[in-house]
Amino acid sequence: MKKLLIVVDMQNDFITGSLGSAQAQAILPAVQAKIAAYKQSGGGVLFTRDTHDDNYLSSQEGRCLPVPHCIAGTEGHAIAVGLDTTGCELFDKPNFGSLELAAQVAANGYDEIELCGLCTDICVVSNALILKARLPETKIRVDAACCAGVTEESHRAALLTMEFCQVEVLRPV
Repeated sequence: MKKLLIVVDMQNDFITGSLGSAQAQAILPAVQAKIAAYKQSGGGVLFTRDTHDDNYLSSQEGRCLPVPHCIAGTEGHAIAVGLDTTGCELFDKPNFGSLELAAQVAANGYDEIELCGLCTDICVVSNALILKARLPETKIRVDAACCAGVTEESHRAALLTMEFCQVEVLRPV
């Protein structure tokens, strides 16, 4: 069985930087353990990076969220220290969800896809639903313990939305 873990936007700006949060910092050990488990079992691991350029504030997203973040080439754009990217693909995406990511994942024929990372209520849910639409018969899941949202309420709402759309949500026991 061919499995893929997609680690969504575990970047410095979302953890300790301009849009960082205590919730994002709290999931780091669980995400680190999940990456190690996937690598040990022979599963694939792909990291996405929210990627903007210097004109971010003039973009639609920048006008709606006027906080420069994840600017290519900055420390905030980097994957958090402690998350092992060795042998993993880094996929730069210019917005929340990526049709290109879904096409690339589909071309590789995975049987199961799991997502974790940041933010549950923006990039995780966007990519999970795009993947589900592109690959309706592929098992897609999200680990709630390895995700954090902008708020706890929006995190829970995104998990519920994904469940309604047949994305399996793994919840802590």
